[in-house]
Amino acid sequence: MEGLTKIEDLGMPRVVIVGGGFGGLELAKSLADVPVQVVLIDKQNYHGFWPLLYQVATAGLNPDSIVSPFRKILGNQKNFFFRMAEVESINAAEQVVETSIGRLRYDYLVLATGTTSNFFGDEQMARNAITLKSVGDAIELRNTLLSNFEQALQIGDQEQLNSMLDFVIVGGGPTGVEMAGALSELRAHVFPRDYPELDLNQMDIYLVQSGPVLLKGMSAEVSNKSLEYLKEMGVEVLLDSRVKSYDGYTVTLSSGRQLITRTLIWAAGVTGAPIPGLAPAALLRSNRYQVDEMNHVAGYSNIFAIGDIAQMTTPDYPEGHPQVAQPAIQQGRLLGANIKRALAGQPMEAFHYHDKGTMATVGRNRALADIQLFGKQYHLSGYLAWLAWSLVHVLALVSFRNRLVVFLSWAWNYATQDKSMRYIIGNIKAPLRVKEPNAKAIV
Repeated sequence: MEGLTKIEDLGMPRVVIVGGGFGGLELAKSLADVPVQVVLIDKQNYHGFWPLLYQVATAGLNPDSIVSPFRKILGNQKNFFFRMAEVESINAAEQVVETSIGRLRYDYLVLATGTTSNFFGDEQMARNAITLKSVGDAIELRNTLLSNFEQALQIGDQEQLNSMLDFVIVGGGPTGVEMAGALSELRAHVFPRDYPELDLNQMDIYLVQSGPVLLKGMSAEVSNKSLEYLKEMGVEVLLDSRVKSYDGYTVTLSSGRQLITRTLIWAAGVTGAPIPGLAPAALLRSNRYQVDEMNHVAGYSNIFAIGDIAQMTTPDYPEGHPQVAQPAIQQGRLLGANIKRALAGQPMEAFHYHDKGTMATVGRNRALADIQLFGKQYHLSGYLAWLAWSLVHVLALVSFRNRLVVFLSWAWNYATQDKSMRYIIGNIKAPLRVKEPNAKAIV
């Protein structure tokens, strides 16, 4: 089939979905009983539950707890086909996508490519910072975190020691807040047992936020409470502060203050991950595709975008819907129904986002939630919010196995205040230094 190996032509309209995140996966599932051929293309062969990446990075969960193979999730869906590849360009005139393994024809094309880290043109930052956008990133961060402490045992120089034990997180959204809280819990409960030779009072955690509040987009009550929690946990929060540069060792802030760290975690922003080939007018400055209320990409009748890569402007969301899981899931579900309507000659329905609220956790018994119920917003914090956050995230995992494994891991972590996945396997951000130049040969 035009370069893609042995994809059977089912003689039905073909829906090609690029990206198997929350939106792409929901769309594929919603087309199970629709007379179409569904072809999902993704660079990975699994769906990942990225809201829990930070727990992989901080040794709370194994990577396989939050991922599940597409073929396992959708293997029983008769009209579903998967190919692991990267889409390189779109030829809308021929209705073909060019991929790393060949060309593929489509009748309907759905772009669900999500986002990538936005370094705002700072190439030095892109080289030296650690991001948290994939399982590989999370494993690299965990390895780097643990290897820093292993190396710190061999260092006598105070500045070098601080560079290993101090951490700077850039970005005060959910990822940054949750990462700061998780590192603080490691410092309080895990590392004192693992590294009794180190003075953990020297482990500093900095959270740098360019704006005046944390968790922008959530309520003022929740934002203020998150700041209170982090301060209680010993995190130094720097509001209205920007990182001007980071060379892998020295962080220079907009105030002129300098911080020393080998590990800067970048959670400061994202940009869309578009695919070349569509008209420039379809792409906005945010690198998100401009879509109408049926998720058509501007200027195209059979090309759609859903989730984080789509920007649908409405009176309630003049800058597009929030780039979180729920809009993607809801758009994927509706688009599946709309494709079915289109095939039946019926008009498509407009998308209306049903905001169910937003949650974030800072640590054990410390979480925050803005919950929408019956047209009203409720603000939760503390233990009840933590229970709600835990329940929602366990149920949102795509497989029963993952739900069970995560639940049992969390139960164990809660009972023991332990993080069991403290092993170094794979890459770290920077190579280990064997010893200090002036270290003694015999110890």
